[in-house]
Amino acid sequence: MFSVLSYGRLVARAVLGGLSQTDPRAGGGGSGSGSGDYGLVTAGCGFGKDFRKGLLKKGACYGDDACFVARHRSADVLGVADGVGGWRDYGVDPSQFSGTLMRTCERLVKEGRFVPSNPIGILTTSYCELLQNKVPLLGSSTACIVVLDRTSHRLHTANLGDSGFLVVRGGEVVHRSDEQQHYFNTPFQLSIAPPEAEGVVLSDSPDAADSTSFDVQLGDIILTATDGLFDNMPDYMILQELKKLKNSNYESIQQTARSIAEQAHELAYDPNYMSPFAQFACDNGLNVRGGKPDDITVLLSIVAEYTD
Repeated sequence: MFSVLSYGRLVARAVLGGLSQTDPRAGGGGSGSGSGDYGLVTAGCGFGKDFRKGLLKKGACYGDDACFVARHRSADVLGVADGVGGWRDYGVDPSQFSGTLMRTCERLVKEGRFVPSNPIGILTTSYCELLQNKVPLLGSSTACIVVLDRTSHRLHTANLGDSGFLVVRGGEVVHRSDEQQHYFNTPFQLSIAPPEAEGVVLSDSPDAADSTSFDVQLGDIILTATDGLFDNMPDYMILQELKKLKNSNYESIQQTARSIAEQAHELAYDPNYMSPFAQFACDNGLNVRGGKPDDITVLLSIVAEYTD
């Protein structure tokens, strides 16, 4: 079974794909810039890599992936993280690191301990808390944080590794994150290693995250996901699925997020499909074909007028 995460209580008027949904309770607005506060209507779906073995985990955690969606009076914040599976070879559950990182980010946002324009600060504070945790925690994870500042209508992002986001407007990708790799299939990552392994395990600083800030408009679609999506679905396939999103109600967003995650999951197990991951591998001199079985987490958001 798939899992669905929905969040947000908004009165929205958004324009999507040339079609509009008007809520009579909402004032003004429409596509383009508005004078009121903005918010995100968000739904999510995911699959653990071991889905076919019936090992889906409970909560906002799909396999070794984790995610969160949090609300504060100043901003809507969401994030995804992908625990590095190699730790399992050393008896460490990779989902513990990614899950704890995302839960800590969520708590910081709800407590108001963040600045909307500084998503790297959220990562840094969360990571420092993990380092100081009284209960030993080992592992590594990529991370992507997206913050919508309600008043300024600006989106602030921080991406470390190969998770990431797309912003779609008018059926085209207008913003996207940059993937960070040390070398093929080895993304930047936050890590906590045992003392004897320090200096050997890859460990990047939160400050190494790629950070961007830009204006958004009502009706913009924001897709935030782990590499399990982007390694299996190229942009044109994602855009085709997003065309099915006809309005900004929860059910439509949930259905589209589910459709995207399901298609990525099916392609991941197709041995004859030339996936983006396989193409990247070929570009690096490897003879690879097929999808990439992996955990998949998708958060799908629409920018809408906000009413608390």
